[in-house]
Amino acid sequence: MSELKVKSFEIRKAVIKMIYEAKTGHTGSDLSCADILVALYYGGMNIDPKNPEDTNRDRYVQSKGHAVEVLWAVLADKGYIEKEELASFSAFGTRLIGHPNNKVAGIEMNTGSLGHGLSVSVGMALAAKMDKKSYHTYTLLGDGELAEGSVWEGAMAAANYQLDNLTAIIDRNSLQISGRTEDVMRVEPLADKWRAFGWDVIEADGNDPDKLLAIFKTANKSGKPRLVIAKTIKGYGVKMAENVAKWHHYVPSKEEYEMAINDLDERMEASRHE
Repeated sequence: MSELKVKSFEIRKAVIKMIYEAKTGHTGSDLSCADILVALYYGGMNIDPKNPEDTNRDRYVQSKGHAVEVLWAVLADKGYIEKEELASFSAFGTRLIGHPNNKVAGIEMNTGSLGHGLSVSVGMALAAKMDKKSYHTYTLLGDGELAEGSVWEGAMAAANYQLDNLTAIIDRNSLQISGRTEDVMRVEPLADKWRAFGWDVIEADGNDPDKLLAIFKTANKSGKPRLVIAKTIKGYGVKMAENVAKWHHYVPSKEEYEMAINDLDERMEASRHE
């Protein structure tokens, strides 16, 4: 049994429940990157929910901050917040707003305005080098986010400072809110571009948390920042949402919610017997 795969579908169920009850959320984006967060938080990163301010903790920045529901679900499951607080998502006065909020333990940076996460992560990684700290910095970007020019400024700076303690991950689901990335703003050849900017590039199945974990636990000896192009399916795990652009920011009806939970239960059960 792949415990990580089972966990990823548990997290997806929590995400669907949050979005259905709050009547808001970025469903497709959450579902595509759930395996990435599971790989990071359940083995890939050096973190301690009981000591979230540990100076040697690994840092995680969710640059694609609109997919916050999956991050809230993971933080609750890991014990940074109480699971009961998930019911307050997007309610008036809640801490669990529609983008990462650093008033919540485990959140390093408020994000949501796309294109900023990589540059801030470069600063975190550079600070670790300057302070002779061992922590690693991870950041997750959306592929539609790559149209932001500041992403490429950050990429150039990371290579310039040889930040081999920095890993960026692209959720390469090929869809953004207005359609396919290659129709809206072409990003291919993606791997070649990042290599040209001086990065060590690995392409992987982004919906296989075991393979992702193996990458995250492999030491980077290249002397370069690392990029993982995680090839995912938007809406992964819910049949009617997979590869459908409208599910980027979509609230399921009662019938769709029940169908989604049923799909995820089936995938979870199948994972238990793999």
